[in-house]
Amino acid sequence: MSAVGYTPPPSFTTRPQLTGTFGMAASTHATATATTMAVLERGGNAFDAACAGGFVLHIVEPHLNGPGGDLVGLFQPADAATPTVLMGQGAAPAGATIAHFRAEGLDLVPGAGGLAAAVPAAVDAWLLLLRDHGTWPLADVLSFAIGYAEDGHPLLPAVSATIGRVADLFREHWPASADLWMPGGAPAAAGALHRNPAYAAVLRRLVEAGSGDDRIAAIDAARTEWRRILGDACDELARPHRHSSGTDRAAVLTRADLVDPPAGYEEPLSIPFRGRTVFKAGAWTQGPALLEALRILDPLPDDRLDPATTAGAHTVVETLKLVLADRDAHLGDGADAAALLADDVVTDRRADLGDRASSQWRPARLAARDPWRPPLRRDGAAAAGTGEPTVARSGATRGDTCHIDVADRWGNVVAVTPSGGWLQSSPVIPSLGFCLGTRLQMTWLDEDSPAALRPGTRPRTTLSPTLVHDGDTRIAMGTPGGDQQDQWQLPMLLRMFVGGYTAQQAIDAPTLHSTGMVDSFWPRTWDPTGVVAEDRLGDEVLGGLADRGHRVTRAGDWSLGRLSAVGVDRATGILWAAANPRGVQGYAAGR
Repeated sequence: MSAVGYTPPPSFTTRPQLTGTFGMAASTHATATATTMAVLERGGNAFDAACAGGFVLHIVEPHLNGPGGDLVGLFQPADAATPTVLMGQGAAPAGATIAHFRAEGLDLVPGAGGLAAAVPAAVDAWLLLLRDHGTWPLADVLSFAIGYAEDGHPLLPAVSATIGRVADLFREHWPASADLWMPGGAPAAAGALHRNPAYAAVLRRLVEAGSGDDRIAAIDAARTEWRRILGDACDELARPHRHSSGTDRAAVLTRADLVDPPAGYEEPLSIPFRGRTVFKAGAWTQGPALLEALRILDPLPDDRLDPATTAGAHTVVETLKLVLADRDAHLGDGADAAALLADDVVTDRRADLGDRASSQWRPARLAARDPWRPPLRRDGAAAAGTGEPTVARSGATRGDTCHIDVADRWGNVVAVTPSGGWLQSSPVIPSLGFCLGTRLQMTWLDEDSPAALRPGTRPRTTLSPTLVHDGDTRIAMGTPGGDQQDQWQLPMLLRMFVGGYTAQQAIDAPTLHSTGMVDSFWPRTWDPTGVVAEDRLGDEVLGGLADRGHRVTRAGDWSLGRLSAVGVDRATGILWAAANPRGVQGYAAGR
């Protein structure tokens, strides 16, 4: 039931919110969702299914994630009292020092090229989750991705468009990428079957390394083989190649950086909100910013939490600007995110909300340390993040990713946001069929920053899935979107838990986000009063925001967010799933 005075949910949704008792999956690509359901139908659990779908995402959304990238997950086995964080973010290599980058003449980590690569961790994280919580043999889980890599999968229009934007870069500087993505010298056409036999061979090596009757030992052998495969390619990675800086540089990742498995588990952070508990990963992600936003907003009147009104949209945007300033001033690997969630800090931040759009960068002051101030570069600031990555000819990408959620009939739930290793990140390694990621671009070449570039330290990632306890219901959700991931999840949560919307209604509802934060992606710009909004919010709301001093960019009717979610009610056994219609490729499935 909607709160009194809250904008009611739409009477029509683009698709139904699915319900059932057997299993549910939702992701950013229909083929990954179908793969996930195929595993559930054959007796696999949510973790088997998520892993199979995750490897398929490497094939079907290669412009949004890849094997050389990273991931963040939240999952909860049916018999566990609380969720666990799946940590799939690799650290900076030993040679990735501020001194080395400064000696290269850089003041920022480049947005494209191997110098920006952290240790690849996505594949190791998927294998770790499968080993400890799945039930299937590795060969069965990887069979779907191997099939699509060998036999081909129809290329998304967005993939073809991304290749087209960097075609000259591939031709002139990254010939291995041109060989894979531009057969015959032209970008692979939308809808054409695209094959990646080199990556299929890599996956087959993992299966062969892990053969045997002991499932756990086989997966551990595959994890070791994966690091060996990456190590064998280090010579190729060390060759100078073009970066987004416009100059040729070499990666610093070496075999020595790959000795230890990079993935692991951690405890999540959590806060109460309107009778629920919301869980996020720690200070090495931007997730604590969403928790801080919810704490700031919790005691406010319901009508100020309605994104479909001028007052509500303004409050949401101004809150996001505050918590994202806190993200940049205080969060990073090893930081104390809990300090930002303390009562006194949250109360002070709530008092900072005004009736006009602030044009100032305003972080909280904590007792333990003064806020670090990033450079506030305004040149080139743009309203980006409409659900697909913005790619320059240089390969510089403002970033995006993909997402997958699964719930099974036993009550297991999982939400994973894989990213990095985009096809435009750095040159393809010919023997592997994929490239490295560029997550180090989210670090700063300033020792005083909590997110400084330091060997062995994880870059503070934008990847930010969410898990919610709502009474007996467990909800797993997330979205692509770089800096917008938590910005788009906040209106969805408010609409569900204040406005009484279903997940599908909340996903379909028009949304918005702020550009008043320091961009996590190269060239790290800031647009202090910018708001990007879907036109469906209406002239009254968008005009009202402008009257309050916001610089509003209209993004079209259906352009912001690629949210998905699943839920399981343990009391009734009913499962549900919801998916995003924007981009016309995300789907939910289940029964």
